[in-house]
Amino acid sequence: MAIDLGALPAPYLSFWRERHLCTLTTLRRDGSPHVVPVGVTYDPEERIARVIASGTSRKVAHVLAAAPAGARVAVCQVAGRHWATLEGRATVSAEPARVTDAERRYAERYGRKPRENPARVVIEIAVDRALGHVKETAAAPRPAA
Repeated sequence: MAIDLGALPAPYLSFWRERHLCTLTTLRRDGSPHVVPVGVTYDPEERIARVIASGTSRKVAHVLAAAPAGARVAVCQVAGRHWATLEGRATVSAEPARVTDAERRYAERYGRKPRENPARVVIEIAVDRALGHVKETAAAPRPAA
């Protein structure tokens, strides 16, 4: 179900702050989907989702192939019956300040500093669509019966 980006519900935002493995879907030149596991951070004020990656990865190559406008992509996470997807236009930046910021955000969300990678870049997704089904956060304790 579509969710208003201007009024994201608190449980949806909370779900994007919890530690969950995500997927990134990019498109190959032939239009077929390329889906890989990634860590994602989301800044709802800027409406930017970030994925750190090696500059030599296929996902980065797919985004760069769509330059200069960027590539249409989706990031998704699932926990039981809860799921959330962010869609938008992705670009790649190797700018050190942006990569460092993305690494910091990753460390905050995932509770660990990413391994060293001198070829690291950041995929920045200008989010223009949110979908999902998150009634309560997946990590929230269930009420006693």
